[in-house]
Amino acid sequence: MGVDRARVVVVGAGIAGVACAAELHRAGIPVQVRERGRVPGGRMASKRFDGRPADLGAAYFTVSDPGFAEVVRGWAAAGLAREWTDTFVAYSAAGRREVPGPMRWAAPRGLRSLVEHLAADLPVVVDRLVLGVEPGPTVDGEPCAAVALAVPGPQAALLLDPALEAATAAVQAQRWSPTLSGVLRFPARSWPDFRGAFVNDHPLLNLVCDDGDRRGDRAPVLVAHTTPEFAAGHLAQPTGAARAIEEAVRDLLGLPDRAEHVHVHRWTYAKPVDRAGDGTYHLDADGIGLAGDAFGEPRIQSAWRSGHDLGRALTARLTRATPGP
Repeated sequence: MGVDRARVVVVGAGIAGVACAAELHRAGIPVQVRERGRVPGGRMASKRFDGRPADLGAAYFTVSDPGFAEVVRGWAAAGLAREWTDTFVAYSAAGRREVPGPMRWAAPRGLRSLVEHLAADLPVVVDRLVLGVEPGPTVDGEPCAAVALAVPGPQAALLLDPALEAATAAVQAQRWSPTLSGVLRFPARSWPDFRGAFVNDHPLLNLVCDDGDRRGDRAPVLVAHTTPEFAAGHLAQPTGAARAIEEAVRDLLGLPDRAEHVHVHRWTYAKPVDRAGDGTYHLDADGIGLAGDAFGEPRIQSAWRSGHDLGRALTARLTRATPGP
């Protein structure tokens, strides 16, 4: 499949890449989204177990940005997103306490369904691995108008020709931490209501969510996210961590029964450690853009804002560069 010289290639079909492509598409600029996975979603990943989805990546999202709020209203109107809870619990050496906070939103069909909804009218090509981005710019040797890399910096660094100095420097400055997410299905619900729990000062657990409550179907499913330190020791063989994750969750919540099934997913680049610069995206004179939550807080809203703003910046640049009638 060739790339039109006037087309923008977006690498990565997570929410940042899809938001970027949506702005370009809305402006009538040819765009193609390339995703190496089988489905869009990125770190808003969901996987089906026994016919029901469980969120493997992001646990929820919050809303404070007016532009993102408009997108969320569209998801809610379509029945894809719902307000979940404004109260989590926190576990620490001092015990268990409730922690109020912002309203957290969930998706009954999984967070991936929200990205798919935004991408419905976009030319997204899945199972399409990008091998290299070079000056021109070119993608895998084919010229294009611009390239937007909406993937974690370490992954983008593997694609960029070192001659693209500004983008290379920008991605090499990013630092990311890993996590493992474990989906645990139990014979029955045997835990007190808690919706979600922050786990402080724990050697293994960082966050545990009641996926049955989050999904609204009351299924006996929990999703646990590990600390970066624990994950770092199991990236080569994440399935080997299943027993330790299960035991830690059962110990935390005092669960009598073993899980019937445990699935562990590895996120080598789960969360940006530091904000990448002062803006919401990167766009350089070489026509290379970078977007994602590395340019803000590690949140779905930040990733959307980054992609949206990069899409607008590319639109402004390319429409200025296009001769009028």
